[in-house]
Amino acid sequence: MSLTRNVLFTAALLPLLAQAEVQVVDSSAQLGGYANNAYGNNTAYAGGPATAPSAQGGLFLQLQQMEQELTRLRGMVEEQQYKIQQLERDSKERYDDLNSRLGSGASVAPAQAGSGAVDASQAPTPPVAQQPAPAANAAPADPEKEKLYYEAAFDLIKNKDFDNAVKAFNAFLRKYPQSAYAGNAQYWLGEVHLAQGNLQEAGKAFALVNQNYASHAKVSDALYKLGVVEQRLGNADKARTIFQQVAAQYPSSSAAGLAKRELGQ
Repeated sequence: MSLTRNVLFTAALLPLLAQAEVQVVDSSAQLGGYANNAYGNNTAYAGGPATAPSAQGGLFLQLQQMEQELTRLRGMVEEQQYKIQQLERDSKERYDDLNSRLGSGASVAPAQAGSGAVDASQAPTPPVAQQPAPAANAAPADPEKEKLYYEAAFDLIKNKDFDNAVKAFNAFLRKYPQSAYAGNAQYWLGEVHLAQGNLQEAGKAFALVNQNYASHAKVSDALYKLGVVEQRLGNADKARTIFQQVAAQYPSSSAAGLAKRELGQ
């Protein structure tokens, strides 16, 4: 907003500055012409004292005032141009910094085999899913507030603040267990635990996606990741069973393709 105001102020000053310059030039020409007529002939003062007409004095004062105003306007324009350039530099630096931090936060896709990294490059838009019964301390539905709460928790993943992300998602799920964002929050809670190497907690979180949000779009990904967790825990038979379930129940999903690859290996 400050940059816009400075640009508008400078744009408004420029026509005034140009008009002032034209007036100064015109006034200078008039004064110059008068001076030639008044002082060009030495005999004009041969017979009496040299007294300048009042019109000349008034024009001279007017010219001085206009020159002073012109100088002031030029200074204001230069000052505003400097501020605009400084704001543009600051805005670009903030953008580059934000872009760099977000870029460094993007990692392997959440469904990639064997990966515990969290992909925070794409904030999912969760569909309305089958929800569990409301908890005793659940807050009344408030879609706008739920969205802000969920996005704030998700931003912690982007910043790789995993400890606080776990706290934020757990708090969100306690407060809004029936939210349209709850299924996604449960899934990303599992991803954060997996990224931290907390396999037991990751397995619980992924299992709850299927248990509490059975119709949610993230169920296939959560089941696949549950198979990955079991695989890492050394439970090869459990992992194979889960991969077979993903491939059979969600054949057109990307998770099914990855599950089939694991089964082939």
